Amino acid sequence: MSRPHVAIELSAEERDTLSMWVRSGKTERRMVQRAQTILMCAEGACWSVICARTGLSRTNSLKWQRRFQEERLDGLKDLPRSGKPAKYTALEKVRVTATSCTRPPDGCTGWSQRRLAEVTGVSKSTVNRILNQASIKPHKVDYWCGKSPDPEFEAKQAAIIGLYIDPPENALVLAVDEKSQIQALDRSQPELPLREGNPKRLTATYTRHGTVCLLAALSVHHGQVDTRCIDKHTHSEFLSFLKSIYRKYPRKHLHVICDNYSAHKHTAITDWVAKRRRLTLHFTPTYASWLNQVEIWFGIFSRDVLKGGVWHSKQELIKQIVTYIDNYNKTRAKPFQWTYTGKPLVA
Repeated sequence: MSRPHVAIELSAEERDTLSMWVRSGKTERRMVQRAQTILMCAEGACWSVICARTGLSRTNSLKWQRRFQEERLDGLKDLPRSGKPAKYTALEKVRVTATSCTRPPDGCTGWSQRRLAEVTGVSKSTVNRILNQASIKPHKVDYWCGKSPDPEFEAKQAAIIGLYIDPPENALVLAVDEKSQIQALDRSQPELPLREGNPKRLTATYTRHGTVCLLAALSVHHGQVDTRCIDKHTHSEFLSFLKSIYRKYPRKHLHVICDNYSAHKHTAITDWVAKRRRLTLHFTPTYASWLNQVEIWFGIFSRDVLKGGVWHSKQELIKQIVTYIDNYNKTRAKPFQWTYTGKPLVA
């Protein structure tokens, strides 16, 4: 029987790589065949055995033996092919991408792939392919926090972050805010419960049994939450809430962080706070209420309680809120971890 015309010598690294390709279950079959061919050539196997084992013809086996001798492992890869001639020129692709970045003249806010195809004269699938290649997503909108116009942004931010990181001795830092217009929604038909293969399902029609406003004060360094459910949020309710918190912690200096809502800055509140030596209000910079950590807790609350909720009355909603907060304080309350390590934000 005939043997390979030229003996192949493999380095240890090449042998390990070829063996790994052969053993791996994720390697393409063609690469396995080529690797087997080279390994068997290195062992001195005859062509009939190589062809029977790999399934390649003798011509193909000779081809990969020659390619490996010339380029080693890189020679076993397929050469780039010219492929089918491009149907659309680079200029036409630029026209599609440029059009997708403009505002449609028909009054729409953004382009759909169908309208782009109609305007540019190419197929919808081609529009999809061109936009994917250019990483353009006309349907997607991202939001970002704009620069605060507050001239005291840096000072206010530094004061609040300082309270988070290094609070004064014998002080209690409270992040206070309200979640207004919580609707007690009841569905027109009973919900279909979650089961295998189907999510929980609710009817699109509903009955509104009123709204609830939730006032919350998060103890930043302990994680406990003090709350109060009220019918509406005015300066009177907020002042009453502050007074209850003030009485609850008689031996602590309270640093209360809140946003710039008008009810928080009412004259009745500022006058009352001015007479209290154990209470200091800190207002977040304009358009920067995200500095208030209670917003994080409101996100958790909305996900756990409000999403997909059904209540037959306003009292039922209030009862569920009270039960949730009581359990949260007993089993889950803990400080949020400070993870930001970059430079402080500046105006």
